[in-house]
Amino acid sequence: MLFLPAGSLSFWQGWLFLVLMAVFWASFFINLLKHDPQLLERRLQKKEIEPEQRLFQKLFSVITFPAFILTGLDFRFGWSREWLGPVPLALVAAGQVVAVAGYCFVFWVMKTNTFASTTIQVEAGQSVIQAGPYALVRHPMYFGMAAMALGSPLALGSYVAVPVFALLVPVLIYRLIHEERVLHRDLPGYSEYCERTRRRLVPFVW
Repeated sequence: MLFLPAGSLSFWQGWLFLVLMAVFWASFFINLLKHDPQLLERRLQKKEIEPEQRLFQKLFSVITFPAFILTGLDFRFGWSREWLGPVPLALVAAGQVVAVAGYCFVFWVMKTNTFASTTIQVEAGQSVIQAGPYALVRHPMYFGMAAMALGSPLALGSYVAVPVFALLVPVLIYRLIHEERVLHRDLPGYSEYCERTRRRLVPFVW
């Protein structure tokens, strides 16, 4: 998705992005395998029960794959450089930091909530988590994912891919709104938690 569209292995922003993500995900995988293999198993589940969440999966893929491909094409054809000027090194570095910080936030969520599965469901024995990132917003994992989405195009040196990656934010909002309906319905104590934690996605904002 990066180097074939770029037509070159000199896409250094892509190399830096991949190395940072590889280090993070390898550390994440090893940590979960050692300390919480049940969560790792939950994260590998992909089949959604709710039709609204199956739509989310499709929308997420439809946006994510072309967005990364676009960064490679932008490197090859120089659209950002031609129309807006090259992305400064400092901005590329900031994008890399934001993307990695988003991943770290997601990892914090998983360390706090062993029931943070890929699919939306309430399992036996599951309880409302109110500590850590859940004290800031009700859906901290989506906050981390939104940070990743907004940081990634700049990390990859592309202005033109920013609007495409930004489309992931309303898709995440769609998912969390439906997820809340499921949790209100199936998870005891969730409604009371929502009354105490008012922000859904962005601390102090919404």
